[in-house]
Amino acid sequence: MFSTRIGLGCMGFSQAYGPADDEQSILTIRTALDHGVHLLDTAMSYGAGHNEQLIGRAIAGRRADAFVATKFGIVRGPDGVRLDAHPDRVRDYCDASLRRLGVDVIDLYYLHRVDPAVPIADTVGAMAALVADGKVRHLGLSEVSPEQFAQARAVHPIAAVQLEWSLAWRQPEDDIIPAARAGGAGIVAYSPLGRGLLTGALPAGPFGPGDFRAGDPRFAGEALAANLAVVEALRSKASAYAVSVGHLALAWLLAQGDDVVPIPGTRSPSRIAENAAAAELVLSADDLAFLDALAWQGDRRSFAAYGTSRSA
Repeated sequence: MFSTRIGLGCMGFSQAYGPADDEQSILTIRTALDHGVHLLDTAMSYGAGHNEQLIGRAIAGRRADAFVATKFGIVRGPDGVRLDAHPDRVRDYCDASLRRLGVDVIDLYYLHRVDPAVPIADTVGAMAALVADGKVRHLGLSEVSPEQFAQARAVHPIAAVQLEWSLAWRQPEDDIIPAARAGGAGIVAYSPLGRGLLTGALPAGPFGPGDFRAGDPRFAGEALAANLAVVEALRSKASAYAVSVGHLALAWLLAQGDDVVPIPGTRSPSRIAENAAAAELVLSADDLAFLDALAWQGDRRSFAAYGTSRSA
């Protein structure tokens, strides 16, 4: 389904990591397309529609180069964040995303989060109608349980399951990843660089306004100190390959299977080529074993406002 093993996570252009410059963001997206990074991952909730509009501007005149993935189900407004995946509103959400993106069809349309008030089968049924109408090519699910995946798949084929997966967060390997693979879905890994943890790309002082890592247990106190020590151990391993730690971390994730598509986010055009090049790095069996054995501390931040323990 995907033309490259690396995609681009676009959330950071509109929220979560502090202010961003739109023109720089557009340059980064276009640089990604130039380097064969075609999968652009966004959501209607990112910046309350701003992110989709930004991508629409970036891909104008280059639609054939972009594989556009967007999500619905998290609604961000003046009163905060809520979940809404009611089947009666799925079509309106899709149409609004199509307008903001400036496209006729969405390549991959995700349910961003399961709405606890709505059976997932009902939501996916409404999504399937979008495929039948030619508004959407493929369906995906983000942060679901194996049981939810099975219920959705019984209604319509699911092309991709999105989840947080990296060297520093491996819990999905115990449940949803095996279930998704058994059901024929690809794995789209967001935050594959651990939200900057794996690269050590953290502010020297406190996190700035709007940076949601401030509430993540992995980025505080003893857990952060222990995790940064592991990152230092990674540096020596990366130096043996003459690559960065981020490059190494992406190569590890790609080595987990041909069905894995990491979507690292970056605001820097110069990082695009480095991330894309990770697909060419082949790690030895000994080094993969070394990376598998690393121990990380801290759980992911809990987003009670989303009605889920999962983040992003």
